[in-house]
Amino acid sequence: MIPHRVTEAGANLAAWAQDYAYALRWQAAGLLGRWDPAHYRAPADPARTPVVLIPGIYESWTFLLPVAGLLREHGHDVHVVEDLKFNTGTIEEMAGLVDAHLRAAGLERCVLVAHSKGGLIGKQLLAHHNGSAVIHGLVAVNTPFSGSELARLLPLSTIRVFLPHSPELTALTTHQAVNRDIVSIYGRFDPHIPGGSRLEGARNVQLGTRGHFLPLSDPRVHEAILDGIRALTRDDVGGSW
Repeated sequence: MIPHRVTEAGANLAAWAQDYAYALRWQAAGLLGRWDPAHYRAPADPARTPVVLIPGIYESWTFLLPVAGLLREHGHDVHVVEDLKFNTGTIEEMAGLVDAHLRAAGLERCVLVAHSKGGLIGKQLLAHHNGSAVIHGLVAVNTPFSGSELARLLPLSTIRVFLPHSPELTALTTHQAVNRDIVSIYGRFDPHIPGGSRLEGARNVQLGTRGHFLPLSDPRVHEAILDGIRALTRDDVGGSW
């Protein structure tokens, strides 16, 4: 019999390769395709909360096309913030761009759906840019809320934010009250976040997925995103999970 840890390691290695192949494919699609954000907009519907997408670092909004399509199919008015470009600015700078979009679009209520670094930007918005309670909450997929030790391997200023005790993450950690308005979705193996994405006080949803990028097209993650939006927009939002 093959030891479980051996088969687990093999599955993780295969997932790692598939993960990067997926990332390359969607990066290429975003760069080469002609994607119109207006295609994902929908008429105002009181029964469907508008959603604002926030991609991860080095990702354009088109990286979240599988999620955008899902949300549009379910009747949500999907907003993208093209000014984020490839999301290489600081968390505060990027949060400022999203906040400007919310104001310009005149959104009175919305839910943020984010990937990776996008979840940190989403928490920054909840903590510092939500005085009028325009944002109901955040659904984050594979976000390094506690950082990643792997950030030490790449000495780039854009990556240092992900160090477990970086000033940006430390500052966000102090804002624990907003965690109850966050749904954190993550899998059993994330090659970029070996410590996982569990966030104290949030609704944590761990699935059987593997990878950092590949889960964005996984039906299990899609269902968890829809469930998260529904949970955040219930009348009793803000209560205990």
